[in-house]
Amino acid sequence: MYKHILVPVDGSSTALQAVRQAVDIASTYGSAVTAIYVIDPYPFTGVATELAYGQAEYLTAAKAEAQEALAIVRTQVEAAGLKVDARMVEAHATWRGIVETADAIKADLVVMGSHGRHGLEKLVLGSVTQRVLQHATQPVLVVRG
Repeated sequence: MYKHILVPVDGSSTALQAVRQAVDIASTYGSAVTAIYVIDPYPFTGVATELAYGQAEYLTAAKAEAQEALAIVRTQVEAAGLKVDARMVEAHATWRGIVETADAIKADLVVMGSHGRHGLEKLVLGSVTQRVLQHATQPVLVVRG
């Protein structure tokens, strides 16, 4: 049924719940699993040129965080006897990186966590999950945290 599952992660416990769900599905259907961590390579664009040094520090820290999160995912998936393609993806919007990667790898299911923000917090922070649900052409399984 599902040949290729995409699991976006951000290092949170909710994302790890989504990984466990994806592993269960992949084990059942013999699916390939790709895990991604999306970082914005230019979060300070248009703010000030004086922040270029801050941007370099940010990228170093973001890449280290991504590698750490992906290593945890790799360990969990491989412990279940499955292979995983774990990669860092750069995009100016996390939801866009997820949707574009899902299309590029021809995923037929996206399994992702939702932090369950409500009210003003959701309005101010936005919802990556909501945007993925709006724009993805694949089914999206949302795991609530």
